[in-house]
Parts: sequence; structure tokens; C-alpha cells
Amino acid sequence: MALHFELPIYKDTYQLVLKIFECTKNFSKEHKYTIGQDMKRDALQLLRSIYRANKAKDKKEHLDAFLDDFELLKVEIRLCVDLKVMPIKRQAALSELMERIGKQVTGWSKSQL
Repeated sequence: MALHFELPIYKDTYQLVLKIFECTKNFSKEHKYTIGQDMKRDALQLLRSIYRANKAKDKKEHLDAFLDDFELLKVEIRLCVDLKVMPIKRQAALSELMERIGKQVTGWSKSQL
């Protein structure tokens, strides 16, 4: 079993968390403490799911949780753009990283964790 922080998906997800924290610090006060906090919480939950999946014998539950939180984060990012809280260029950068993470998680198998 690989250490969770050595997994490519963990490294990419960690970069996503950093980018989420970076972009939400510039949100207006109204959005910083609502959708900004939710985005940070959901992004951190992705890292928790990777850690838990890596140490669990039955990984399905944690991978399902990862996918649920991942999709929710996508919606939150889109909502930020629609509310004009986040520039479309920032969304594009996040989307590129999220696409890479999405490909990794769909390719996950028990032997890879």
C-alpha cells in the first residue's frame, strides 16, 4: 500500500485545495463566508476521502464519497463564475486540474491504492 501523500491523485487534489484557498481569499465578504467556506470544506474532504480509501480494505465507500464531493465542488465553482465572484480564467485553471483528477479517480482500482 502506497502512502496516501505519494499518490498522484493526492498530489493533484492537494494542488486543487491550495488553488481553492487562494481564489476564495479574494471573494467578497458575503461570498467568502458562505460559498467560499463550503468550497474549502469540500476540497479538504476530498483529501480525507483519499486518505481513508488508501487505508481501508473496502475502498468503494470512500471512493463514492470522493466522487460525491468532487461533483459538488464542480457545481460550487460554476456557481461562483455565474455569480461573478470568480473570473472565468480562474475557473478554467481549476477545471483543467479537476479534469486530470477526474481521469485519475475513474482509473482507480484497488490494486492502485
